[in-house]
Amino acid sequence: MMRIFKITLSAIAAWMMLSSAALAQSPAKGDEITGLYWSPEKDAKVEIYKKGVEYFGKSVWVAHPRRDNKNPNETLKNRELLGIDLFSGFHYNDGAYTSGKVYDPESGKTYDCKMSLKGDILKVRGYIGISFFGRTAYFQRIKS
Repeated sequence: MMRIFKITLSAIAAWMMLSSAALAQSPAKGDEITGLYWSPEKDAKVEIYKKGVEYFGKSVWVAHPRRDNKNPNETLKNRELLGIDLFSGFHYNDGAYTSGKVYDPESGKTYDCKMSLKGDILKVRGYIGISFFGRTAYFQRIKS
């Protein structure tokens, strides 16, 4: 009887260790968005990262370095576009990334935004007020 108990206990312990290892390796729900993406024009790379419970996206490479001269804030017009957050404050909710903002350096404007990920394509929808009045851009994941 004691032998069966020890075998059962060993099997349970092994199962628990394997289960916890599998959980440790799988990303947290929503974290699959993190990584590097090409901009729609392939003239920049954006890194999506998580800080706390929010997701952000910053430019990490640009084909043509330049300043943020379209920014309405005079103190920011002289900053480099490389390294700035273009996406900010996104929350993962049931397959979508919502409640965020997207900064468009071409116009200097910031828009409400939502994102979704399908395979290697990041769909970014910037809008004013409601998402019906907006524009969608597609970012391609860069595979390492």
